[in-house]
Amino acid sequence: MAENETNPSISLGTKKSETALREERVLEFWKTNDIFKKSLEKFSPKGNYVFYDGPPFATGLPHYGHILGSVTKDVIGRYQAMRGFSVPRRWGWDCHGLPIENIVEKDLNISGKKAIEELGIDKFVEYARSKVLTYVAEWEKTVNRIGRWVDFDNSYKTMDNTFVESVWWALGELNKKGLLYESVRVLAYCPRCETPIANSEIAMDNSYKDITDISVYVKSKLKSGQKFGQGKETKDSVYMITWTTTPWTLPGNTAVAVGKNINYTALRIKGVPELLIVASESVGRVFKGKEIEIVYDDIKGSDLIGLSYEPIFDYYKNIDTLNKENIWKVWHADFVTTDVGTGVVHEAPAFGEDDMSLAKEHNIPFIRHVEPNGTFSKEVTDFAGIKVKPKEDHQSADVLIIKYLAQNGKLFEKEKIVHSYPHCYRCETPLLYYALPSWFVNIQKVKNNLLKNAKSMNWVPSHLKGGRFKNTMESAPDWTISRNRYWASPLPFWKSSSGKIMFVNSIEDLKSKTKKSGNKYFVMRHGEAENNVLKVCSSAPDNIHHLTEKGKKQVTEAVKSLVDKNIDMIFASSFLRTEETTNIIKKVINFPSQNIKIDSRLVELNDGIFADGPIQKVHDFFKNNNLSKYDGAPEGGESLVDVKKRVGEFIYEIDRKYQNKNILIITHEDTVWALFSAINGLNKEETMDDIKNNFLLKNAEIKEFNFIPLPHNDNYELDLHRPYIDNIVLVDEKREEYKRIPEVIDCWFESGSMPFAQDHYPFENLDWKKKNFPAGFVAEYIAQTRTWFYYTHVISSILFRKAPFENVVTTGTILAEDGEKMSKSRNNFPDPWILFNKYGVDALRFYLMSCPVMKGEDINFSEKSVQDISNKIISRLNNVLAFYELYRDPQLKILEHKKSENILDQWILTRLDELICGMTNGMEKYDISLATRPVESFIEDLSTWYLRRSRDRIKNGDEKAKQTLYFVLKNLAKLMAPFAPFAAEDIWLKLKNENDVESVHLESWPSKTFKFFSFGKSKILENMEVVRKVVTLGLEARQKAGIKVRQPLAKLEIKNYKLDNEYETLIKDELNVKKIIFEKRSELKSSERSDLGEVLLDTKITPELKLEGNYRELVRAVQDMRKKIGLTPNDVISLVIETNDIGKKLIQKFEVELLKIVLASKIEFKENDGEETKIDELVFKIRIKK
Repeated sequence: MAENETNPSISLGTKKSETALREERVLEFWKTNDIFKKSLEKFSPKGNYVFYDGPPFATGLPHYGHILGSVTKDVIGRYQAMRGFSVPRRWGWDCHGLPIENIVEKDLNISGKKAIEELGIDKFVEYARSKVLTYVAEWEKTVNRIGRWVDFDNSYKTMDNTFVESVWWALGELNKKGLLYESVRVLAYCPRCETPIANSEIAMDNSYKDITDISVYVKSKLKSGQKFGQGKETKDSVYMITWTTTPWTLPGNTAVAVGKNINYTALRIKGVPELLIVASESVGRVFKGKEIEIVYDDIKGSDLIGLSYEPIFDYYKNIDTLNKENIWKVWHADFVTTDVGTGVVHEAPAFGEDDMSLAKEHNIPFIRHVEPNGTFSKEVTDFAGIKVKPKEDHQSADVLIIKYLAQNGKLFEKEKIVHSYPHCYRCETPLLYYALPSWFVNIQKVKNNLLKNAKSMNWVPSHLKGGRFKNTMESAPDWTISRNRYWASPLPFWKSSSGKIMFVNSIEDLKSKTKKSGNKYFVMRHGEAENNVLKVCSSAPDNIHHLTEKGKKQVTEAVKSLVDKNIDMIFASSFLRTEETTNIIKKVINFPSQNIKIDSRLVELNDGIFADGPIQKVHDFFKNNNLSKYDGAPEGGESLVDVKKRVGEFIYEIDRKYQNKNILIITHEDTVWALFSAINGLNKEETMDDIKNNFLLKNAEIKEFNFIPLPHNDNYELDLHRPYIDNIVLVDEKREEYKRIPEVIDCWFESGSMPFAQDHYPFENLDWKKKNFPAGFVAEYIAQTRTWFYYTHVISSILFRKAPFENVVTTGTILAEDGEKMSKSRNNFPDPWILFNKYGVDALRFYLMSCPVMKGEDINFSEKSVQDISNKIISRLNNVLAFYELYRDPQLKILEHKKSENILDQWILTRLDELICGMTNGMEKYDISLATRPVESFIEDLSTWYLRRSRDRIKNGDEKAKQTLYFVLKNLAKLMAPFAPFAAEDIWLKLKNENDVESVHLESWPSKTFKFFSFGKSKILENMEVVRKVVTLGLEARQKAGIKVRQPLAKLEIKNYKLDNEYETLIKDELNVKKIIFEKRSELKSSERSDLGEVLLDTKITPELKLEGNYRELVRAVQDMRKKIGLTPNDVISLVIETNDIGKKLIQKFEVELLKIVLASKIEFKENDGEETKIDELVFKIRIKK
């Protein structure tokens, strides 16, 4: 599926932060303990949750757009798993189409279909296959690093035969419903890629570019002697002036169109004898600045219809095959207007949709004067072989045409115009509108159902549902599903020479319709030979091992089953044991020697250096070297696939050569294995499944088989791609032959079939629809509204009569910080891996999930925002966890059912409830940015308010405070798990107890806490909001007065609020005041107060208050020293302090409290060489002893 950003390279040059290292440890934990697998296996009471994952290309490295999509899908997947669903998550790869083909052409230094076919389609598609998965390892590395859980090992690929077969089935179902048809239409067409391009593909990646073109006004000369209007007649010099912005189409002109109800004027330019006809409304615009004479101003468009004119170019004038009766005449068309141009429209039916419609209506011939490669055809002798709209200079052909017109007196005027012009979304070549035969899905027949089914979908953002998506359906043309290319699913349509069509909807259907030789085949392994008894290899050409007596008897007995088989031909290996087997058969059934043929392609698999050694050595060789017999071989030997190639060549050759024969093949064990692999088109895994396939024959065992030619690659593996499928000829019941039409399927049909094709429905997983349709959720970037979302909806609505998705999350586009498209060459964005290493993945994930891009809006990527989230959410949360771990009591039991009376505990639990409700509400609406919105403020509240106000309680061992913080952190880990899975897991692993599940990602989504705690929740939040507002005003008042918070003050007066004592205590502690007074205004002097309207702070500092303030400064100084020398909160110290008598009195007054707070056992007053601290006018020299 196409994306619209440039792929950055993976860089690991940035030094890893501690956050990044912590995340990598979590990754290792997940891997070592199979946590993803366990999440899929855990009990899921709600059953399966299905989402469809649009497959990306692996031809470039993953970029921010891919990261955004992957994180979105991971967030929803993790959330739904925690809600009780099983959420299978399977990766897929988009393998086909122009993106790969263009890479191949560039790699092979070729361009265009001619060069591809000269190289060989087989070489081209095999190189494409080799390039498809170029960056799989890098993708897996990045996707794993961003924390996305997805099954890579069982990924589906759109190039797999199983996937293609399901696509064929879907087309077959559409055909049964009468929705497929072939028609010649004018389509957007890339002349370099030589294939039509869907309008949705052009719109998807904004492939319109403003270019400057040359528009021309052309004089089309009416043939003389023609009557028109009221007594008017054409003379020698009467011209209609047509206008076009595509001069290169003029050689293909076959008509001009007018509006029958439009008024036209015939006039002359002063001094020029030519009579010129244009729409009356266009006169002022067309003849601006020219002096004119009006001759007739009463001409109706209907008067002009049927008039003939001289062809603008005469290259096709004498071609007899054209319908001359209706060519180069004037016709009415409803699409003619006078808004631009002259009201006389140039018609080239091969290059315009309206033109083609007019031509079909009136049987006007069309001239295709441009070759499929975008060059003028040989008939256009003056310009043959010149590109009509070259990428390198799109005006060049127009300039040549204009010069020709001028030289031949047919140019009236030219002017430059700037207009928006479509370009190929892959090679950036200007597109042409070009008539060509194509296959279509009739969208008009099903449009009402599409609109009806779409009503059931929930869209985020919601405006897309009734806006862009609905508009896409309403204006949708019939879907062009054929492409004139190579590397894609082939259209399963075959056509006979009489024009009849045969549709194929499965591999079995293909086999049943394939032309067959009528031959019947029997394969036989030789009888027991001496090498079988000796258990030695015998694969050298000069082998000496005869049949044993037992072996001879085996053959004699086995051949009896062939007596009534009427064998016509015998093909045998040239080895001694097969020769002896053949001779016994010849004798028993009296078979003529001339019908026995020895073929070296049927000999035993060559074991190389082990050719005549013990078989066990061969087994040991493969085991010790971890090789598969399918494609591995000892030195000088063959692999099974080598044998498969020669026996495959053999069977296909004799099947072509002989018809209606009974043929016996006598060969060896491994050769039979390879033969059955070849005739069934098996790949490596299928071939090596011995038990299932039962391909190994016993000595002298005979097996009958029917052979049907299959499309296959050089390894004789089934391959439905071109050119292999092109070689398959079908026949009908009357033996009329059909050859495949060469087109391939639009890759959007493949992508739209992904929901069922990934599971090979309906050929396997017959309960797929019941279990996996529709999807609960899908997410892609906004351009997919017109493409993948639309096409998947079309296919599902037709096949299953339902919308394919219940919820659609549509993301915007990530632009560079400067607002431009991310570009590696401009170096305008940071490498994702640098961000992973600097800030960790969680910060990037949370940034993407919380920004407007999740509402379908484009964003300018901001590394600063990632850094802010790293600091404000991830690091802050880690700091809270680190504090808890410092004071954690391992013996503390988590008594979740007990109620804490502390107002801070009650408040943070209420805030947790609020967070759970808010995040759950957002996630249930699939509004991920809404779900993430309250997280930052909660973590800020937890860290800067709850923890700061509860720090002393926790330090002092308050059990309820520890329980509350523990409970909040564990639930926060669950809430963060979908968004920041690494940080969440880190918290869980550090906090989980013996009864907890192994990983937070095996947990359930949190429910509200009221089942454990019962208190007035909303009132608590309201009161705490008042407290914090008062505190903020109080701090502002202190700042205004220039008084530090460590300096106690006497009182704070609060107006308009009345709070309970528990809240009052919080305010007193936070503002460091002794007393709170409500609803009173004191008579303090202005110098002793700081009044901010709702609070009044008493700023008078008494000696007692001053003393206490100094004490608090001393505590801060000691705590800073403890931190500076790296002490832990549990390290007990002793203090040596040198100060004067006033300082000693200060310390002695608060000694008990000081010792407790700084965790000191004693204080000694004596001289020391410690750190000097000044507090007010006091000096303290302090040394800490541990």
